[in-house]
Amino acid sequence: MVVQHKDTIPDNIEVRGARVNNLKNVSVDIPLNAFVAITGRSGSGKSSLAMGVLYAEGARRYLNALSTYTRRRISQVSAAMVDSVQYLPSALALRQRPQVPGVRSTVGTMSESLNVLRLMFSRLGSMVCPNGHRMSPTLAVAENDGWVDCPTCGIHFRARGAEDFAFNSAGACPTCGGLGEVRQIAVDRLIGDETKTIRQGAVNAWHLPGRNFMPIVAEAVGIRIDVPYKDLTEREKQLVLHGQKATYAINIPSRSGKIFHMDNAVYENAYNAVADSLATTNNERAIQRLNRFYEFDTCPTCQGTRFNPVLLDQLMVETNIATASQMDLDQLTHFANQIETWLPEDMRHLGHDLVKEFLNSLAPLKDLGLNYLTLDRAGNTLSTGELQRIQLGRTLRSETTGVLYVLDEPSVGLHPANVTGLIEVFHQLIAQGNSLVVVDHDTRIIGAADYVLEIGPGAGRAGGQVINQGTVAQIEHDESSLIAPFLNGTTPIRQRQVIPEAQLFKKGNLTVAVSQRFNLKHVVAHFPKNRLSVVSGMSGAGKTTLVLDSLIPAIQAQVAHDPLPKYVSKLDRAKLRHVIKVDSVPVGKNIRSTVATYTNILDVVRNLFANTKEAQRQEWSASHFSYNLNDGACPQCHGTGTISMDVQFLPDIEEVCPICHGQRYNPETLAIKWHGLNVAEVLALSVDDAREVFKDEPNIAKTLNALHEMGLGYLQLGESTPTLSGGEAQRLKLVAKMGQRQTGTLYVFDEPSVGLHPLDIRQLLEVFDQLIADGATVIVIEHDLDVIANADYVIDMGPAGGNHGGQVVAAGTPEKIAATGASVTGKYLKTHLNKQV
Repeated sequence: MVVQHKDTIPDNIEVRGARVNNLKNVSVDIPLNAFVAITGRSGSGKSSLAMGVLYAEGARRYLNALSTYTRRRISQVSAAMVDSVQYLPSALALRQRPQVPGVRSTVGTMSESLNVLRLMFSRLGSMVCPNGHRMSPTLAVAENDGWVDCPTCGIHFRARGAEDFAFNSAGACPTCGGLGEVRQIAVDRLIGDETKTIRQGAVNAWHLPGRNFMPIVAEAVGIRIDVPYKDLTEREKQLVLHGQKATYAINIPSRSGKIFHMDNAVYENAYNAVADSLATTNNERAIQRLNRFYEFDTCPTCQGTRFNPVLLDQLMVETNIATASQMDLDQLTHFANQIETWLPEDMRHLGHDLVKEFLNSLAPLKDLGLNYLTLDRAGNTLSTGELQRIQLGRTLRSETTGVLYVLDEPSVGLHPANVTGLIEVFHQLIAQGNSLVVVDHDTRIIGAADYVLEIGPGAGRAGGQVINQGTVAQIEHDESSLIAPFLNGTTPIRQRQVIPEAQLFKKGNLTVAVSQRFNLKHVVAHFPKNRLSVVSGMSGAGKTTLVLDSLIPAIQAQVAHDPLPKYVSKLDRAKLRHVIKVDSVPVGKNIRSTVATYTNILDVVRNLFANTKEAQRQEWSASHFSYNLNDGACPQCHGTGTISMDVQFLPDIEEVCPICHGQRYNPETLAIKWHGLNVAEVLALSVDDAREVFKDEPNIAKTLNALHEMGLGYLQLGESTPTLSGGEAQRLKLVAKMGQRQTGTLYVFDEPSVGLHPLDIRQLLEVFDQLIADGATVIVIEHDLDVIANADYVIDMGPAGGNHGGQVVAAGTPEKIAATGASVTGKYLKTHLNKQV
């Protein structure tokens, strides 16, 4: 037996020649069995090194060790563009943007704790036989494949299995199908302004696509369309809402005076116009527009629990599965600890094992500060930070050793208090014998690392190099470091002009009152108009409920003359008419979406090429210069620039198209030049390079200048938008809005600091100031202390999360929040403000 000497055990991952995305042939040693932080400006190449090299290679090598049969059933990662990576452990990753869960996902299903709870209720529960006799828990359920005999009446029956308690399967409520809510069309939303006539557009449902001629059909039905809707007879109103579907011959006048005749125009009443539209679309935006016609109510059968009510007679410690699912994790832990002593003596061994497994599934979630969550909490109501921590909690349960954990922005959505717990978890991972690489901008996380890599110096082509590396102390004293001034407190925290407290509400007061919604109960919030307001607070404190679930829908409803949401008792919108929500969700869904297509730059470019003499000689239209259409696309890759090769049990290999060499277009199209460039060469330009090329084309120059002012000048016009960071995606969405008059507009930013270096946050604050200068009101949901410190006004929710939150703990200037003892945010903000040298 040969034992390797301790001195020969590698202590670094050796990366040589990394060229993923913008990495410039990077060679670097990364310490093993240590907490390594990677920092750098947005777009500098941090994630390319962490996710594109370390995780991609670590995961690929691990999967290569599995059998061919297994590999064919696992989504695999392609080989990274790197010369070599040595001494690399198997890798697990936690991504910056977890996938938004579907409507059937809950905390219980995502954490898999509900799976164990279902098993406990099926194996340990006190059941009721078909004749109504309550039975004590029995081992017979497990011993006899689920068949048991009632000791009272002797009936032989099959007990419920774990699958019977699944609301996504056999245990679903028969009314709502396991969704917990039902929706029905609200009649008061089908009709808009009743003082208008039908011809003037009184019927909102007939504004839907394809229904613009419905008033003329209604006239053929016998409904008067030129009198106010409120003056119609009850019979006419019933015909509008519930008239039978039938065909009529109608004449439709056009604006030019021509008459279009239809022999078989189908009459579709207001109800059917909405219901049929919903039934025939899968488009998310269309569904969102249609949802405004619906009321969403708690399912009357299951009362929102999602479970079939017949399941609720099976109990543990006098508790059914629906009630257990509604407990927060602290309450659930107390409940689970009572089960073993409640069971009969002969079942306690089984109970001990199941309860232990269940408590083990809850423990990491509680360690990560999610103790306020309940298992029945809908997954799509969770913040990004909560989703990430649930992912991390599942990972921690495995208690692995010798694994490389690669985490991309784990501080996203975390309150500073939660960051403290996260850092403790990081140290636990290292103590278990693992290695940890964290991409983050939070100075507390960077400051807690054993080793720091700084990527830069800039973004895009200006980045992709390791500019600094060493311990935190070494980085703090390095004059070339971009992060050092934020670690050592030498940079000013307040970047924006301070508005005197007495002047904050001078331009108006946006007020919303919420009677009861989730954990908000009788909450009133005031926001100063034409200022920067930040809503802060612990995860689960009620920030999203206050702003996204209450304020925004209330404004939209009032502007549309619809009733306010039932839980909003008051709204003074301070004459605001438009609401624009800006989040960090990636732009576009596939590689065909680029910066040029998203900003409509490519549309103008295509027309420029179509107007060249050579294109006109060949009678080519703008379609010949689109890589999404057959006229212009490369015949091999169909306009994607890459081809995917299926190599069976190995991961699909993505290669640059051998015909167009990644240019997306066919040779004939590439032969056409505008100012010496073909269309692919134009898409290869960076925004800043393109500004010079298109300086005499105002339709393009305006957009390019806006991109530059947003700090996105390094992006290529042909860069795929789904690959952009959260911060880049947010700024890209704002480009079309900048420079316009915004007096009646409210901008709501949901955690805009996602993926942003402190220097990029300065640029974000400049964007806020520009919007405010144009007349906009800006509200930001945020945890980042730099953003909070630069607010004009702060509303701090809390004091904690879940049932312990839902209140306005403090409201006022950042200094006032910092001085409020009851504010958890204030505690950390005070420390942050005092950190400045």
